[in-house]
Amino acid sequence: MRTAMKMTCRALVVSLLALSFQTAGAGMIGADQAAAGGASVDRGLVLTVLGRAETAAQLQTQGIDPDAARARVAAMTDQEVQALAADMQTAPAGGLSSGGWLAVVLVAGLVWYFAVRR
Repeated sequence: MRTAMKMTCRALVVSLLALSFQTAGAGMIGADQAAAGGASVDRGLVLTVLGRAETAAQLQTQGIDPDAARARVAAMTDQEVQALAADMQTAPAGGLSSGGWLAVVLVAGLVWYFAVRR
């Protein structure tokens, strides 16, 4: 037991020493670079959501070509993309799927069964 504890401690010390060295670089950037970086991140977020299979299927059921939607996002200004990304991040995630409802009903049934049984 004591030897296992010593070996564990030694392994932790070695891993902390070996894995804790990271280099970081810092520098000043201008406001225009910071604003442009945020817009590209937001544009990437919107394009990532448009690239999902579920989103493409929903767009196609509404008669919208997913490639045309990506082209429209590419043509948007930075302010429009930032507004769209903000709306996407604050929008509700959606309701429960049929599997989610089944799980809720199953858990509620089990709780009721065990509560009545006692």
